[in-house]
Amino acid sequence: MPTSICPECSEEVYVDAESEQGDNVICDECGAKLVVVGLDPVELDPQEEADSDPTASGLDSYDFDEERY
Repeated sequence: MPTSICPECSEEVYVDAESEQGDNVICDECGAKLVVVGLDPVELDPQEEADSDPTASGLDSYDFDEERY
């Protein structure tokens, strides 16, 4: 079974032999969500967190006042 090093805690992470680039794995030691970015050798990067609200536009930071318009 292939292994790589967790970028978060530096522990060994076992990766399924049939894993492909883009697959997700979880570090058993620290629970970090990781993504397979390389296969020969196996390389892992932290999985980027998606925004908790996919409908948020980010316009809240512009102080839009609906009552003025």
